[in-house]
Amino acid sequence: MRGVTLFDTALGRCGVAWGPGGLLGVSLPAPDEARMRARLARRAGVEPHDEAQTPAPVAAAIEGVRALMAGEKRDLADVALDMSGTGDFERAVYAATRAVPPGRTASYGDIARAIGAPGAAQAVGRALGANPWPIVVPCHRVTAADGALHGFSAPGGLETKRRLLVIEGALPRGLFD
Repeated sequence: MRGVTLFDTALGRCGVAWGPGGLLGVSLPAPDEARMRARLARRAGVEPHDEAQTPAPVAAAIEGVRALMAGEKRDLADVALDMSGTGDFERAVYAATRAVPPGRTASYGDIARAIGAPGAAQAVGRALGANPWPIVVPCHRVTAADGALHGFSAPGGLETKRRLLVIEGALPRGLFD
């Protein structure tokens, strides 16, 4: 079974696409809900208006995303991902990124070294920029070597990355958090 579900979180409305092998994509809150649904539906190979029963593993993944965005130190490493269209390098990057626990960060170089490709920090950044599973593959936890926030391609950009890291306790709360 394949489908798309949108759901509310502390940061706004998110969405997931799934297929028989697990999640096909995750979308963070976006300004245009119809476009978010259409993009996820393309990923799942369904029509945007099709409604499907959300399978239990997908419902559990949604609950994990909600909990994480609400401030729980939730590990989503057990969420099944359908990586059938993903290359070996990207799979390695995503696995190493999933190993970074909530409340912690790693640099692009750290991830490159973890997968046995020292010097491939820019390639790691490109792979994370194409990450179809933000939050579940926590690319927001990956920073520049000096800890600076760079390269977050999900809706909301670096502000969303910063907010997620604040929620997880990896960055101090600011005046308006």
